[in-house]
Amino acid sequence: MKNVLSLLFLLITFLSFAQTKVLSWNLQNFGKSKSAVTLDYIAKKSSDYDIIAIQEVVAGDGGAQSVAKLAQILNEKGFKWDYKISDPTTSSSYKTERYAFIWKTSKVKLKNKPWLERKYNLEIDREPYLATFEVNKKSITLVNFHAITKSKQPETEIKYFKFFPSEYPDLNLVFLGDFNCPEKHTVFNPLKKMGFVPVLKNQKTTLKQKCKNNICLASEFDNIFYKTSNLKVLNSGVIKFYEDFDSLQEARKISDHIPIWFEFSLN
Repeated sequence: MKNVLSLLFLLITFLSFAQTKVLSWNLQNFGKSKSAVTLDYIAKKSSDYDIIAIQEVVAGDGGAQSVAKLAQILNEKGFKWDYKISDPTTSSSYKTERYAFIWKTSKVKLKNKPWLERKYNLEIDREPYLATFEVNKKSITLVNFHAITKSKQPETEIKYFKFFPSEYPDLNLVFLGDFNCPEKHTVFNPLKKMGFVPVLKNQKTTLKQKCKNNICLASEFDNIFYKTSNLKVLNSGVIKFYEDFDSLQEARKISDHIPIWFEFSLN
């Protein structure tokens, strides 16, 4: 009986390590405006995941410090976490920002140094931030992205993603973040033809100003695109954190986007 329990424990441990959970969250103006209470709340909502990809980190004062504080709070919750923050994006025509990755060091290992994709920095205002992680001796490269707003036509930027698979043929690319554009838009068709599929379909991810008839979400902007031949999605979803608050006005102090996530194993 003891041997059976030991084997069962080993199997559960192996399965939990074979599966990896990634959270992506546009944390709206993530910097000095986020209080210690807010950071603690974000940490509580994020701590069950293995990699956290953050968009909209303030480029100026307070952005990098807030990421460091969030990582410190996560470290106090039982796991060791590490983090990387991008340089400010090189946009001159729009709002420059940073990106960040935070990850559990016991679950994934960062390979090489993450980088801002400079090749299309003239065509893409906030060029994406790429990081390669090793999971069970296999690799995945997360392309962390925050598009220009819908009114500025984000499809004019997103169309360049179709070149990434040939630019990085040896990388297992996963595009994630805030595209300010629904997955059904034709701009994603070239990626879909290459075998990439969205994790979420018909899922709104931005908060309205006020809930109306219990409808609190506005637009299908955030998503994750992965190649089906490279990984298997075991589970996915969104975190409706606004349900913890009395009003959307209060919830929007955290962010105007809800976090999205997926759990996967690599083929």
